[in-house]
Amino acid sequence: MADLRAQKDDAAREIFQRFAQRLVLLARNHLDKLLRPKIDPEDVLQSVFRSFFHRHAQGQFDLENWESLWGMLTTITLRKCGYRVKYFRAARRDIQREVNLPETPSHVQADYAAIARDPTPSEASRLTETLERVMRSMDEREREILAMSLQGHSNSEISAQVGRTERTVQRVLKRVRKHLEEMQQDDESSPGRDSS
Repeated sequence: MADLRAQKDDAAREIFQRFAQRLVLLARNHLDKLLRPKIDPEDVLQSVFRSFFHRHAQGQFDLENWESLWGMLTTITLRKCGYRVKYFRAARRDIQREVNLPETPSHVQADYAAIARDPTPSEASRLTETLERVMRSMDEREREILAMSLQGHSNSEISAQVGRTERTVQRVLKRVRKHLEEMQQDDESSPGRDSS
């Protein structure tokens, strides 16, 4: 306890080694099975030690022996578990209202994986080439509208930034879509071109 009061690293390490596993088990036992996918008992443990060492350094605890230390760590752990349970049972986040989705067939998972993956270098190159072709036919302001749209900005944000009405922004983006569709049709009708 004297080493702990002196904030020696060895004391902190010994406390962690002595109590970590027991506190993880305590946290796991106080988090019901619905909460376990959302709250890792080891995260609770990290939060417990962070709070304990911070508050101890400020002189908030007067601990005499290992039993009083264990009692304090237990209390902090149970309170942190209680806060997390309360958080996930609040009206908007109530975990009781969650519904598990049915198991996704493996062929659908493969389709999602294909969609979610990063583009290959050749796909990235084709995309860059396509964007350059589209932008060649646009003026400076239209290019800016397209660039902002590709960056995920809403039509109203783009409108405010470029000083044009939302209707103008919509028209520009509609023209771009039409141009891309025409390019795709041309590519598909050209012999020897890969349409993928």
